[in-house]
Amino acid sequence: MADRTEEIRSCWKKMNDEQINGAYNFSCGYLSFLNSVKTEREAAEFIAGAALSRGFEPLEQVTAIHPGQKILFRSKGKVCGLAVIGEDMEAGFNLVASHIDSPRLDLKPRPLYEMDGLALFKTHYYGGIKKYQWVAMPLALHGVAVKKDGSVIKIVLGEAHDDFNFTITDLLPHLAKDQMEKKMSEAVKGEDLNIIVGSRPGDKEKDPVKQQIADLIKEQYGLEEDDFVSAELQLVPALAAREIGLDRSMIGAYGQDDRICAYTSLMAALEVEKPARTALCLFVDKEEIGSMGNTGLQSLIIENITAELLHKAGRGDYYTVRKVLANSAALSADVNAAVDPNYPEVFEKMNCSFMGQGIVMSKYGGSRGKYDSNDANPEFLGKIRKLFDDNQVVWQVGELGKVDLGGGGTVAQYMAHYGMEVVDCGVALLGMHSPFEVTSKADVYMAYKAYKAFLQQF
Repeated sequence: MADRTEEIRSCWKKMNDEQINGAYNFSCGYLSFLNSVKTEREAAEFIAGAALSRGFEPLEQVTAIHPGQKILFRSKGKVCGLAVIGEDMEAGFNLVASHIDSPRLDLKPRPLYEMDGLALFKTHYYGGIKKYQWVAMPLALHGVAVKKDGSVIKIVLGEAHDDFNFTITDLLPHLAKDQMEKKMSEAVKGEDLNIIVGSRPGDKEKDPVKQQIADLIKEQYGLEEDDFVSAELQLVPALAAREIGLDRSMIGAYGQDDRICAYTSLMAALEVEKPARTALCLFVDKEEIGSMGNTGLQSLIIENITAELLHKAGRGDYYTVRKVLANSAALSADVNAAVDPNYPEVFEKMNCSFMGQGIVMSKYGGSRGKYDSNDANPEFLGKIRKLFDDNQVVWQVGELGKVDLGGGGTVAQYMAHYGMEVVDCGVALLGMHSPFEVTSKADVYMAYKAYKAFLQQF
């Protein structure tokens, strides 16, 4: 099979000096975003704050709809939507949807216990991870706990340079003969991802270390053990986002899947002005576990937003809602896998995506026989190609590895459910779903340009 790598020209080669400087400057804000946002709640708060500072009006305060109006939608602290109203809402939306959740370790509802002189937290991993990647590294704790009286306690532990961290220990190689003979998927079990949280015993006779930690948590953070039941606490890598490479051309960080698409589409949406078609930018939860629940895109989020906007515009009947959705066009803004020179055997290079070659347009996703895939229509793809070329957006095609080796789904299928045209369009990553993913600054910049062109002009 031919190798298309020689046919590809680097995105960097297609940009002039001004555009290259633009890519480097744009990445500064992205690095800051990654360092301050590590959970979907933090992402939603950041997005809402940015929108309000740029003149977006909360939807619940809107009484009438007019062209050019900028509206902010929020739900349950984990979903956001930005709308810029077009000339005729019934013509449909230009919709860009990304997800703001990432693979992580969640604390169980009853996490704290003691064993062998150590206090530990039990976890349940969230999303597709390689479990062995999460041991022997510093971890931080982010999230919220809600007490019985409804008060909310926000928690961020382990991010400041002088703060403490958590960790999961690994087995020393001297005693790991049996472990190292196992398959990588079995070397570290899910129930073994237990976080060390303390070692100093208190005065209690039973479980003195656990009781000492429980007392400390109550004293310093106001949490009883039962409060963990109504908490959403996540362990994430306590690693700063960093520039990668002698040329500083790349970015390494946790959670770039899919906050890279969230940030770039946010920056694009903030700059949209008076579009002909209504521009709608959605940031949703739960994609990493199937988009389920009332904050995932399998819920009625899109339908509810559309219905409320049309209701406030005086056209909220069910037929009009369905018509608007069917007339809409969408980019499923999610990442794809970049060809990794360390693992060439899993990629079909004529059709897979490469770092630094621009935003990735994936006609289909799914696994093996395109199962759970949207499979975009060619008429729509032709229009997207022209839009990108007219706006000097460097793009490439991509699919997730060789046909029978795996694959993966996105939220595209849940938008296509309404009859709208949809294609997956995002950034190529190295080390996807690892605690430290790598991207190209050129690709980040091209994603921003692509989403802005689509929201403003399609």
